[in-house]
Amino acid sequence: MFEDKDMQAADIQLKRYYQAHGDFLWIGRGGVRADADSVVKYVARVTEMGFSADRFRVDDIRDDIQRVRRLEFGDDGIDLVFARLEYNLTKAFLRYCVGQRYGFVNPRKLFNRLDVHDSDSVHVTYQTLFDIPVKNPDKNFCKMAFGKIRHDSVGVFLRESEPADPFYRELLARLHSETTEAGRMRVMCNMERCRWAAGRYPVKEDKYVLLNVASQELDAVDGDKRLSMRVVCGATKTKTPLLYSRIERIDINPQWIIPKSIVKKSVVPHAGSTAYFDSRRYFVLERKTGKTVDAALTTPQMLMSHDYLVIQKGGKGNSLGRMIFRFDNKFSVYLHDTSNPKLFTSTDRMASHGCVRVQRPLDLAMFLLGDADERLKEKVRYSFTVDLEAESAADGAEGGRNGAASVDKSKLVRSVPVKAKVPLFITYFTLFKTADGSMRSYPDIYGYDKVLAQALKRYM
Repeated sequence: MFEDKDMQAADIQLKRYYQAHGDFLWIGRGGVRADADSVVKYVARVTEMGFSADRFRVDDIRDDIQRVRRLEFGDDGIDLVFARLEYNLTKAFLRYCVGQRYGFVNPRKLFNRLDVHDSDSVHVTYQTLFDIPVKNPDKNFCKMAFGKIRHDSVGVFLRESEPADPFYRELLARLHSETTEAGRMRVMCNMERCRWAAGRYPVKEDKYVLLNVASQELDAVDGDKRLSMRVVCGATKTKTPLLYSRIERIDINPQWIIPKSIVKKSVVPHAGSTAYFDSRRYFVLERKTGKTVDAALTTPQMLMSHDYLVIQKGGKGNSLGRMIFRFDNKFSVYLHDTSNPKLFTSTDRMASHGCVRVQRPLDLAMFLLGDADERLKEKVRYSFTVDLEAESAADGAEGGRNGAASVDKSKLVRSVPVKAKVPLFITYFTLFKTADGSMRSYPDIYGYDKVLAQALKRYM
C-alpha cells in the first residue's frame, strides 16, 4: 500500500479504507472469495476500452489467485500473497466501478486549471470552464460498494457500473474499428465524456436544447422533432463555459449592458464624443439615480467606474440582436441573436466573449414556447421584426407623424417566460451524431481532447 503512488479518486478511497484498518474483503478462512473471479472477468475488459490491464493489475491478481488456490506461495510467503491479493483486488474493483460510474478523470479538476483568470506573485486564479454537475465517489459510495462484496453481489454491481448510454456503446464499437492512434484517442476522449454525464444527460429528457461547442452547432429536440442551427461560440481566450441549466425566459429587443472589459478597450477612447455614442446607440446610466448622463460629459474615469453603466439600446443593430434566451448560470452568458449574421457563414465561428450567438433565434423561440397561445407567439414574431426607431419617433411626434402608424404597441412584448423550463446542455464532443444519425468528427477547437488524452494515458 505504501508503495502505491496512484492518487486518483478510487485510489484515495482505497488507501483510506486500509489505513483505517478496514476488514479484509476478499480473503477469509476458506482462502480467496469465489467472486474474485468476477473482478478479473470485468476488469480485464479495460483493454476493450483502450486501457492497459497492467494499470489495473489484472495479471498480478490472476497469478495470486492461482497461488492461493494451489497453496503455492513460493518465496513470497502466505502473508505477503494474501495481503497483496487483497489490496490489488480492491484496487481493481474500485478503479473499475468508480471509473465507469463517474469517469476515470475528474473534469472539474482537469479543465478548471487550464486558463489563468488572474495572478500575482502569491495567488493564481483560473477561469471556470467546466460547470456541468457531475457526481464524485465518496466514502458513502465506497461503503456501499464494499457491502456488495460482502453480500456476493460483485458481478451484478460491476455490470451495473458500466454506462448504459447507447451513444457510449456506439463509441465503444467504433473504438475497435479505428486503425490510427489519433483516431482511437479521439474515441476514448468522447467515451470518457459519456461517463461524466451518467447523472445528467439529454437521453433522460424528452425536450431539450443541446449545444455542442466543438461542432459549433445547436440541436433543439422534442421527441421526434428536431431543430438544428449553427452557433458562434467563445473565442479561444474567452471560451464558452460547459454547463447545464434550464432556459427560463426570452427577452425581445434587449438592451446590452456592455462589460467593463469591452468598455475599456472600445468605449473609453471615445469618452465625451456624442457622435460616437449616438452612432452606436449607446447611453451612460448612473446606477444610484437611474438617470442618463450626457455623453458629452463622460470621462474615461466615469466610464470605468462601477457607479456607471454603458448600455446599448435595444432593437436593430444591437450587439445582442433582437432576442436573448436567459438561463441561470454564474458566468452571465446566454444564447442570443446577432447584428452580424455573416459570422454564420464561416467554418471557424469562435468569435464571442463567451456568450453564444444563434443562427435562427425566432425559430428557437417558437420551439421553446411549444404549444403556448398562438396570439402570444404572434406578438413575439411581431416584436422581433418591428422597427423600434419608428416607435421612438412616434413617442416624440405630434399627431402620429414619423411612422407612428407603423407600430402597434398592443402587439409589442419585451419578455416572455418559458413556462416549462427547457433543459440546456452546453457540452463538448469531438465525435457526435448528426441529425440523420451518422457519426461525425469535429475539430478540437479548444484543445480539450489534447488535455484529456494526456490525463487518460495514466491508464494506458
